[in-house]
Amino acid sequence: MRLRRVIPEEPALRRLAAVTVVNTFGNGLFMTLGALYLTRMVGLSVAQVGLGLTVAGGLGVVGGIPFGQLADRVGHLRLLIVLVLAEAVGTACVTLIDSFATLLVVAGLTTLADRASSAVRNGLYAVVLSPERRTQSRAYLRAVTNVGIGAGSATAAIALQVDTRPAYVALILLDALTFVVAAWLLAGMPISEPVRAERSAEKHPRNRALRDGPYLAISGLNAVLALQFGLIEVGLPLWIVRHTDAPRAMVAGTMLLNTVLVVLLQVRASKGITTVGKAARAAGRGGLLMAAACLVFAAAHGVSMWLATVVLAVGMLVQTLSEVTCSAAGWALSYDLADPQHPGAYQGVYSSGFALATMLAPVIAAVTALRYGLLGWCVLAALFAVAGMAVRPVTAWAVRRGAQRCQAAVPVAAAR
Repeated sequence: MRLRRVIPEEPALRRLAAVTVVNTFGNGLFMTLGALYLTRMVGLSVAQVGLGLTVAGGLGVVGGIPFGQLADRVGHLRLLIVLVLAEAVGTACVTLIDSFATLLVVAGLTTLADRASSAVRNGLYAVVLSPERRTQSRAYLRAVTNVGIGAGSATAAIALQVDTRPAYVALILLDALTFVVAAWLLAGMPISEPVRAERSAEKHPRNRALRDGPYLAISGLNAVLALQFGLIEVGLPLWIVRHTDAPRAMVAGTMLLNTVLVVLLQVRASKGITTVGKAARAAGRGGLLMAAACLVFAAAHGVSMWLATVVLAVGMLVQTLSEVTCSAAGWALSYDLADPQHPGAYQGVYSSGFALATMLAPVIAAVTALRYGLLGWCVLAALFAVAGMAVRPVTAWAVRRGAQRCQAAVPVAAAR
């Protein structure tokens, strides 16, 4: 009985879950040891690695939109398999990096493939997941994502402990292999995408998503809320080490707490989000929760080690509540406000906003919280609160402008 609760009944969702856990296991491997490999084994400086990954992130920002549009024409599953295999090649090529120039080439192309595959994958979800359960299905996949990343990170500890080039290379190649396995699993997906003739008959311009003002605004607000991911991955660890008396182990402790809480809470957080109206209100709550988390994190400065430890744990709890709420709201809005005839193009726009947030988050954390302390955290809190509260009026604007596209999935009356 317990196994049935964990494994979904829908064949497509089961296959997507298998793909997700394999893929994110590899992601957990590389997230944990990638930067250390490039600095300790290749010999690049921290500044070179940071700059190289930032440039690569810039390519990732622009990758989602054209590949999302391409997926609408050639098929999401087919293109996703190609992109996942490209990621496998790019990841394997990391072991060949021997200079800053090769880092730029390999990281740039691999990140481009990664961001493009993310956009195409989100478009695929629009095709294969039933609209009435799409948000909960995404929540389930998000929980699976954290399980996979956690397992990958734990496995990467082997290479960190051995600390030799062969150990690092072996796990990087294992990461590349996970992409090959993911592509094989995707090839067996039981789906039926719309035929190409139906797509070609559409009279809408291919760049319709880029002309949809309300959707662009929603994507931008989601990008602001998504800054929290980069903030806790980059900004918070530096805050803990440099500006609090909490033990350094709290860096790993806060991330572990976040991972476990997302696994436990993400599906539950998505259950009540059944209309775009409810999603917009949830986004507002998520923004306020993240604002509160910023203020709690700020309070860890200047107090004793034990109190700082408790404060940081409380802050991570509040941040995770914001994360699962904003994520569920964002999935509902990104699909239900999009043109169902062009899922790839719309998800490409939405994914590019997320990629932009990922790229900018370290810089924003550096010029706010890490530089100005409490004042910087207050600026971040205000930013998250305003973005969250702005989602509701922008959603109402989107519903008024695109009611004909939303009627099939979300009744206009319910959205208001």
